[in-house]
Amino acid sequence: MREERREIILQELKKHGKIRVADLSKRFQCSEVTVRNDIRLMDKEGLLVRVHGGAVPAESAEQNPEPYKNCEMESLQRHAERKRKIAACAYAFIKDRDTIIIDDASASYYLAEHIRNHPEKRVIVVTNSLPAGNILMTSDHVELFMVCGYVGGYAGGHLPATLGDWAVRNIGQFHVDKAFIGVHGINFEVGFTSVATLQMEVKKAIIGAAKETYVLADSSKFGGGYLSVVCPLDAVRTVITDDAISSEDLKQAENENLNLVIA
Repeated sequence: MREERREIILQELKKHGKIRVADLSKRFQCSEVTVRNDIRLMDKEGLLVRVHGGAVPAESAEQNPEPYKNCEMESLQRHAERKRKIAACAYAFIKDRDTIIIDDASASYYLAEHIRNHPEKRVIVVTNSLPAGNILMTSDHVELFMVCGYVGGYAGGHLPATLGDWAVRNIGQFHVDKAFIGVHGINFEVGFTSVATLQMEVKKAIIGAAKETYVLADSSKFGGGYLSVVCPLDAVRTVITDDAISSEDLKQAENENLNLVIA
């Protein structure tokens, strides 16, 4: 049956140029989880490219990616290679059977992707990120908990996530080994900053729920600053960044005793 579904998926891609998980679920009379699992495996084999809500032909995405971009894709693709390296480095800090929280940052999404692709560690994951939850939900080595709250995102480049008072209270019910969060700016005078109060409150709750917090921030985040302060520099255990960080920022991080790891 799986092989038959795969053949139909490829035929539909050739015919329409894009497929939707919901449409295929109705056609095959199976769950959307089953369809997503088929698409995930076909993506790994290079037969297609997964996008939000479905898939596109591999050759189409490579030759002309613009039609498949939305605010979510643009956020994920910004400094994508840097973020993938940071995610791989962050994964090394996760132990088998750790409990972790991943927030709705794009770097955190790549960590979720790395966890999915490396089943050698069994991990309990709590997240408010809908895209991260989507890619982890079919992973047998991951026990997934989605944070309750109202769904927001896209505005200002945010990935879709659960936010608000419900999300903050829900996060407060957890106690985990490690938290992995993104930030919008690292200001050596005030600390880690966020672009919006809603994201700031969720990040604060995540930090409070974890024994250790790791900040995933590409080098472009240093020296900037936004209105909302998430926490001071000494509130996190480690900042993981990329090798494009400037010598000035490296020196200032050392002066501030900021534990910095270069991916």
